[in-house]
Amino acid sequence: MREAAEEADSPPSLMSEDDAGSGGSSGERWTADLRGAGNGGGARPAAPPDQVLENVLESVLEFLTAARDRNAASLVRRSWYRAEARTRRELFVGNCYAVSPRRAAERFGGGGGGGSVRSVVLKGKPRFADFSLVPYGWGAHVSPWVAAMGPAYPRLERIFLKRMTVSDDDLGLIAQSFPQLKELSMVCCDGFSTLGLAVIAERCRHLRVLDLIEDYIEDEEDELVDWISKFPQSNTSLESLVFDCVGVPFNFEALEALVARSPSLRRLCVNHHVSVEQLRHLMARAPQLTHLGTGAFRSEAAPGDGGMSMSELSASFMASRSITSLSGFREVNPEYLPAIYPVCANLTSLNFSFANVTAEELLPVIRQCHKLRTFWVLDTVGDEGLRAVAETCSDLRELRVFPLDATEDSEGSVSDIGLQAISEGCRKLESILYFCQRMTNAAVIAMSKNCPDLVVFRLCIMGRHRPDRITGEPMDDGFGAIVMNCKKLTRLAVSGLLTDKAFEYIGKYGKLIKTLSLAFSGNSDMSLQYLFEGCTRLNKLEVRDSPFSDKGLLSGLDYFYNMRFLWMNSCKLTMSGCREVAQRMPNLVVEVMGDQSDDGEETEIIDKLYLYRSLAGPRSDAPSFVKIL
Repeated sequence: MREAAEEADSPPSLMSEDDAGSGGSSGERWTADLRGAGNGGGARPAAPPDQVLENVLESVLEFLTAARDRNAASLVRRSWYRAEARTRRELFVGNCYAVSPRRAAERFGGGGGGGSVRSVVLKGKPRFADFSLVPYGWGAHVSPWVAAMGPAYPRLERIFLKRMTVSDDDLGLIAQSFPQLKELSMVCCDGFSTLGLAVIAERCRHLRVLDLIEDYIEDEEDELVDWISKFPQSNTSLESLVFDCVGVPFNFEALEALVARSPSLRRLCVNHHVSVEQLRHLMARAPQLTHLGTGAFRSEAAPGDGGMSMSELSASFMASRSITSLSGFREVNPEYLPAIYPVCANLTSLNFSFANVTAEELLPVIRQCHKLRTFWVLDTVGDEGLRAVAETCSDLRELRVFPLDATEDSEGSVSDIGLQAISEGCRKLESILYFCQRMTNAAVIAMSKNCPDLVVFRLCIMGRHRPDRITGEPMDDGFGAIVMNCKKLTRLAVSGLLTDKAFEYIGKYGKLIKTLSLAFSGNSDMSLQYLFEGCTRLNKLEVRDSPFSDKGLLSGLDYFYNMRFLWMNSCKLTMSGCREVAQRMPNLVVEVMGDQSDDGEETEIIDKLYLYRSLAGPRSDAPSFVKIL
């Protein structure tokens, strides 16, 4: 939870927030005399100076919202530590194994009326789990956290879980333990089914937000539960309902009725089982929507059998002018795309990352999206589609271009041409994720000069060790220009043919980089050494399929304590090198996952290394394929 929960344990304060400023049973407000004399002619004793100072301090800390500032305040002295705990509203745990649930509950759960925490953000598996590089069953179970938080934070209103394993029983305990729960968001989580969702819908009577984003729902067709119908039958408080990742069918009539009795609903994202005919019904029930996930965006009628006309669907969008964000389009029929024209002028966010559309199909849409600030799209639009984006969306701040085919030997439809066009037309760009097969240093250098406000630059050249497609040179100068010219850069992902020179640039100029991802990069262990010595704010380092050995790993010994984690996959690490790290840094947890020999014996070669700092020590739920050194 950033740094605050990682400090020394402190005994609970003898004073709760409810005691501050209360002056006996008369109900009369007592103003403390800081000189030590009684208030009201000596009728009451003076407040102890320490108590007065703590009351004042708590009032000041209420206005301190930045986690870094609160962490710094908690380190001043023991009384500040206690006051910060009593006024903490949000708890952030970036690695669920970095601190024990019990310790977090004790640290911020003091006071007779329960902890002041209202919001918990909890993250589990490493990010490479998104690419199936973390084995199934690795861990990150939310169960111990829910069990500890229930008694400690009874007034909890918001829970955000990312890459956690969540069971139906966990969801049941969440509904039971937090009667005031208003927001539940689960991103890239797994382990639960529609049974657990039904419990949340039925028991969380104050729920405003239920967002399920890129989760894996473990349901079979014959085990489905009608979870939508479990929401309260009276008017609900729902403001956001996102379930486009729930791939199983659901009760559409129940959803339509739910939308009709949710007057505050602003965000609705449905799954691919919703046709354009059904979408039109939902839009009629909720004209106030600002964020809409369209579902399949195709007709339920078979081709050639009629179905809704484009003009009918267009009329629905005409009546929904409040929409500023569109997503979905999971099985899009391009013939229906003109229906969204009426809302394009107001769109600030458009997500076509599931829409297999061509440049020809994209152009009439994107030409009308002049206010767009966020755009996600498949590479099927090609460089021509990106050129149209550049010509129209001058206010764009975030662009993500995903591959239709993510294999290394795929052709890919976008290249340096599209990237350079974006850099020339979208000069306010702050974040870009770009998958491609072909790139040049010139295009990357152009982006560094045209988009100096970049905070996130992630260039993923999918083929291994791909050089500049024109010169055949390594991509060193391109990435060097990014870290030199983009002074605000905090997140960087590199790929392509890179030598130690690129990492020397990154270490020398990437002083603000916190998150760094490397794939198929580097030519010696010096690359890692440059990063560890130069990137002084490096917090998360992810490495895959790179030629780094024990020597490169050991060059980071003086820096690992300042990092949240290091993940290395398919490098040249050995068991002996990882053991040396564990021996020399006993307060780090070193997890290794290696290939087994034919007779089941441990091999010297390490396939995966996950190294992280933890106050809790080695975890107790490691599966058999994980060895903790």
